[in-house]
Amino acid sequence: MSRANRNSRSAATPFAALPLIALLWACAPGSDAPESTAVAFEGARLIVGDGTVIDDAVFVVDDGLFTQVGEAGAVEIPDGAARMDLGGKTVMPAIVNAHLHLDPERGARTGQLQHMAYYGASLVVSLGHDEGDAPFEMRGEIVPDGARSQTAGRGITTPEPGRSEVPYWVTTEEEARDAVRELAAQQVDIVKIWVDDRGGQYERLSPELYGAVIDEAHANSLRVTAHVFRLEDAKGLLRAGIDAFAHGIRDMDVDDELVALWRERPDVVLVPNLPGPGVVEEFDWLSGTVPADRIAEMNAGSTDRPAAQESFGIQARNLVRLSQEGVKVAFGTDGSSPWAVHQELADMVRTGLTPAEVIQAATSTSAEFVGAVDLGTVEAGKSADFLVLDANPLDDITNTRAISAVYLRGAAVDRDGLGERFRGAGE
Repeated sequence: MSRANRNSRSAATPFAALPLIALLWACAPGSDAPESTAVAFEGARLIVGDGTVIDDAVFVVDDGLFTQVGEAGAVEIPDGAARMDLGGKTVMPAIVNAHLHLDPERGARTGQLQHMAYYGASLVVSLGHDEGDAPFEMRGEIVPDGARSQTAGRGITTPEPGRSEVPYWVTTEEEARDAVRELAAQQVDIVKIWVDDRGGQYERLSPELYGAVIDEAHANSLRVTAHVFRLEDAKGLLRAGIDAFAHGIRDMDVDDELVALWRERPDVVLVPNLPGPGVVEEFDWLSGTVPADRIAEMNAGSTDRPAAQESFGIQARNLVRLSQEGVKVAFGTDGSSPWAVHQELADMVRTGLTPAEVIQAATSTSAEFVGAVDLGTVEAGKSADFLVLDANPLDDITNTRAISAVYLRGAAVDRDGLGERFRGAGE
């Protein structure tokens, strides 16, 4: 289920809109060229992404990478490096979104990746509706001012007439294995399956069929993530060797048997992908990319929905219990909304998790889950993908929306230019 629209106000400081090279030239007085290609960012509170915080941090970026990270006074700033004062700001790693759905067409996908970068995503994973060549070609490309992407290609389910025909529809174990072999030949990043009867409309993918998918995927060194709804199916998937869940359990509260099964498989990752909480929200923070008239419509249409609150409550309790039991919790939003990352962060805190836990889920845990070894934390040797915030999200998770600047691969994203373009496209 796609989430409703959500965002963060564009409050970029003047330096954020400048290309990094322009900053470097400006910071090399008395010289025709910069003495160093490094930039030292000083004075911010740094949320590293692994659970640690440095209150007065210095980090150095050079050639798109973090080269040094530490407390003020403990970092040796290179001679000739440009210096940027981030006093009063908070820095955190850019977000890794492990579950959403991108348009398979190149032009539209490019725009989505840029819009997602505007709101702080460094990498997104498109799960199961990607057909054609572009989703695979674009994994190895750097989209200007855009997030990187991974793809599951076409997902696998039972026949679902009336829904998308992009996924493989399988009815036999051999069809299931053939689908996985085709995905393996395409070198997908992960295999996506749906185990859901859609409210009684279809037959669920049976244990025999999803067991064949998981077995064949593992034989081809691929992992499998499952769209799941029912507690019963989650137990069966754990017994069959599933690697991750692309949703939380939604029909009832989890029980001791599920917890015991999960303890036997401690590397299985949960991407909770919460539903909307069913409470009134305001969307003025979307003004950076959404026209004012559309925001007014969104505000007017936001109401309390008791049924949605009940559904959210089930998943909230399940998320908190599984997290307390030591389950690895990553991060995803479903749908294609570029600003839903900030809603999901807030909703995860709404369940009872702490802001620190949620930020770690959305950064280092998600990066580890998707195999992005160069993302997820602010540490030497990793890609310099980070957010500069005007307020501290450890105090209030909605402060992730107060974005001053987004840096990807060491360069500031042109949020002003992107915002103007997206607002125009929505008029």
